[in-house]
This record gives sequence, structure tokens and C-alpha cells, in this order.
Amino acid sequence: MEYNALVSEIRKKQFRPIYFLMGEEPFFIDKLVELIEETALSEEEKSFNQSVLYGADTNMNDIVSEAKRYPMMAERVVVIVKEAQQIRNLDALEAYAENPQMSTVLVLAYKHKKLDKRKKVAKVLAKKHVLFESKRVYDNQVPSYVEKLLQSAGFSANPKAVRMIAESLGTDIGRIDSEINKLKLIVPQGASIDENVVEANIGISKDYNNFELCAAINSQDFPKALRIQQYFEANPKDNPLVLTMGILYRNFRILMIMSQLKSQGSAPDQMAKAAGIGPWQAKEYLAALSHYNVRKIARIIGYLRETDLKSKGVNNSTASDGELLKELLFKIFYQ
Repeated sequence: MEYNALVSEIRKKQFRPIYFLMGEEPFFIDKLVELIEETALSEEEKSFNQSVLYGADTNMNDIVSEAKRYPMMAERVVVIVKEAQQIRNLDALEAYAENPQMSTVLVLAYKHKKLDKRKKVAKVLAKKHVLFESKRVYDNQVPSYVEKLLQSAGFSANPKAVRMIAESLGTDIGRIDSEINKLKLIVPQGASIDENVVEANIGISKDYNNFELCAAINSQDFPKALRIQQYFEANPKDNPLVLTMGILYRNFRILMIMSQLKSQGSAPDQMAKAAGIGPWQAKEYLAALSHYNVRKIARIIGYLRETDLKSKGVNNSTASDGELLKELLFKIFYQ
């Protein structure tokens, strides 16, 4: 099932006997576990009817034994197994999944890994229960997640605010959610979030961020790019080079895709879809193509790889991250 469908079902108290939550992105697994904990039992019922176990400290036989007990003065028993990827005899779940205790909600949080879907236990879970995969979020997907999280918090946001959050916080969805939860405490529900709100409450500068650095590079505004580099150098903890490098690489990957498609006569909306960006962003990148052709973009991607290696100590023993970024910008603009 999809995440939103599961959330809707759980909020309606339509519980399944087994939830097997797996995958590389822990955020969605944690949210579903948290929602079941909050929804399935009242605080008074939890004392006798809820168990929280940890994969490293238990085994499947004990988990099944816990799941088979009957509720006391409640409608159901809830058994939550955290760090379920550490359970050694997981295949023993198959027999219980074939004939579960219908008054029990068994939740297994199987993080950072996936169950082999060819196994019989996986097939039984997928057919009769919930086998949910929390997939890794990629860079190009982050803005849409930011927008959805803002909407679920009761906010609207302009495109620049969304991109500021997405490009400054990266693919850490948990951190993005945490920052949006802070906004809920400060900003009235229903408010429109713009770059000034983001700067004041999340601490991301509206003028000196990775979004503005990409805009300066794409428009060939070297003085602005250098000012941002100097700000990053003065505030290294808030602007790590590893994050900037990832965003710059994505920027030039998009330009490469769009440049190749443009030469084939593709329409802007087709180019945007292939590059993994919104149609409203396509105009910015199409304008940037007046400064960058395929050959120059390929050369810059080479500079990015070279700088990434230097930041990890390869052929570099003295240059700081700030100096490496400055050197990279000179190459992007003038070589």
C-alpha cells in the first residue's frame, strides 16, 4: 500500500493483523509506527495490551507468543517490534502470518533493508497483510515532499521557499519534518510560507543558500556566486561542502539532460519531466542553456568530481572546503 492510503486507514482505526514496514527511508516507517501507537489503544489500555520489543533482544518465537495473547479490557493487543532487521529467525513469521491472531496488531519496523520478496514469508505478507516499502527519497523528489509536508501542516508556500528548504536540508526527510513542526509552533496555521518566513524561523538565509548559488551560476553572475561562497566559508557548519556539491551536481545533471533534449527538438514540458523538475522550473534551466552547451557541462561535471575527491583528501592536503568551492567556481565560470 501507499503511505498516504495507510495513514488514512490507520486514522480510521481500520487495523490489519500484521504491518511489515521495511526500506531505506526510516522516516515513513517511524511515522507509521508512531501513528499506530497513538491510534490503536487509549493510554489506559496500553498498560496491559501494548508491548514494545527490539529485534536484537528477542526472536520470532517470542514475538509470536506475545502476539497470540488475548486483550485485557480492550479491543486489541498491539505488539511493536523496533529494529526488526536484527531478528535472526524471521522466516518463522510465515506460519503466524498464515493464521494470525485477529485481535492483535503486530508491527515490525524493518529499517534500512528490504525483505527478499521472493521468499514465501514476503508473499504471504503482501497477499494477506501490509508489506510496505519505504523507498529512498532522491534529490529531485525532495521539493514535492516539502510541499506535501507543508500542506499537511496547514501551510501553503511559494516555489522559492519550497526550494530553499529542499536544497538546504537535502534528502533528510526527518529533519525537514522537524523544521516544519517548528513552524507549526510559531506561524499561524493557514499562513503562506515565503523565503522571509524560512529565513526567520528555519535559519536558512534567503540570499545566501545553495538555491541562490545555482541561480547565480546558471545566470553567469560571478560576483553573486562569490559572495555566497564567502558566506558559506564564514558559516561552514550551516553550509557543508558535501551538500553543496550534491546540489551543484544535480543542477548540471539537469542542464545536461535538457541540453541534449533541446537539441532533439523536445518540448519544454517533456524536457522538464525527463529532468525530474517541475514545468515552472524549466524556464530557468532553458535560460541557463544560453550559457552552457553539452561540452561545457561535461567539463564542469568533471570539475565537480575532482573537487569532491579533493574534499575527501585525494591530492589535497591543505585546501579548506571554502577554498575548494572558490576554486571550483573560478573553473565553472572561466575555464
